[in-house]
Amino acid sequence: MYINFWYPIAASDEVRDDKPLRVELMGLRYVTFRTDDGQAHVLRDVCVHRGGSLGKGWVREGGVVCPYHGWRFGGDGKCQHIPTLSDSKPPARAKVDSYPVSERYGIVFAFLGDLSEGDRPPPPHIAEWDQDGWRANKLTVFEVGAYFERSMENGLDPSHNEFVHPAQGSPNMNQNLRRKPLDVQDVPWGSRFLVRFENEATPDRALGAEETLVPEVEAGSGHIGPNHMITWINFSKDNRFSQYFFEAPINEERTKIFFVNMRAFMLEPEHDERIAKVNLIIAQEDIDILEELDPVRTPDSTTKEVLVPSDGAVLRYREWLKKWDEKGWRIDLQTLREKKGDIAFAIPCPGRRESGNWVLDEVPLVEPAEAIAKPRVAQA
Repeated sequence: MYINFWYPIAASDEVRDDKPLRVELMGLRYVTFRTDDGQAHVLRDVCVHRGGSLGKGWVREGGVVCPYHGWRFGGDGKCQHIPTLSDSKPPARAKVDSYPVSERYGIVFAFLGDLSEGDRPPPPHIAEWDQDGWRANKLTVFEVGAYFERSMENGLDPSHNEFVHPAQGSPNMNQNLRRKPLDVQDVPWGSRFLVRFENEATPDRALGAEETLVPEVEAGSGHIGPNHMITWINFSKDNRFSQYFFEAPINEERTKIFFVNMRAFMLEPEHDERIAKVNLIIAQEDIDILEELDPVRTPDSTTKEVLVPSDGAVLRYREWLKKWDEKGWRIDLQTLREKKGDIAFAIPCPGRRESGNWVLDEVPLVEPAEAIAKPRVAQA
């Protein structure tokens, strides 16, 4: 799991100005709420007084109030009011980490890291949003009992479709592609690929309908950062899906996925429910596999797996992870696990670059030298 990337926190309609929402992400708790101006905020869910959960409190006067002793923290993370200090100004140390927020596509995203704005990866972007000829299904949110890297790699794996997805007609990679490495192209902060699939020309079983699947489809996937995945399915020039998966690693064993499906056909609203049903059937086929993987988490080295040319996009994803390992952005999960309960950690926010004297310890990170010593990708 990595700091310095954008993560989905909650659906927009879950974030309110009268009640805070507590969520778990990367093994730590966060609180999100709205101020009177409608702006969503995301803070680390710890009161620095005596460890109370802000997410179990309430929203009052432009801040979130700790239910233990009534300390109120603003959207910037600074304490606004301490009841036992009467009219005295709260001390400067009375602050918690507050993270940059970008709200779009019905999702509240937070940048969990301390990079300055110019150095951050861009906020999540759906290219087809609000474009003529495209329609978005209602946001779908679901949890998977799997580590987020395993989920991401599943989406970047073209060869599993033939065996996992009978609801899609068990599409298999074009025979010519089986004989050569997958053509994976780099993009800013990630990579992508497109290949040709051959479908069984049978009725659409997922819909129970009479339509026949087209015999050949262009499809592929890509990733931006460690946790944003895009899948493209092109039946023809005007008959296309673009699917966006924004993944939130809850902990080392569970992942929450925020799924936005864009389509360039059947644009009438009455088709929304039907298409959403198909998407969930296909997602469940993946979930059934992912929740049985052993080991649960991705091995640090490919010597612990036997990979083949069709795994090219998975390998490239791991190479990108290695780049972020070497920047020192990977959370040291073992240390976090060992010290959790004794220390309240926080992912450092940008505010830590502007001021010191913070109460919460920064989350432990894997040292770059240590990451190099334990390669994720086997050296040739």
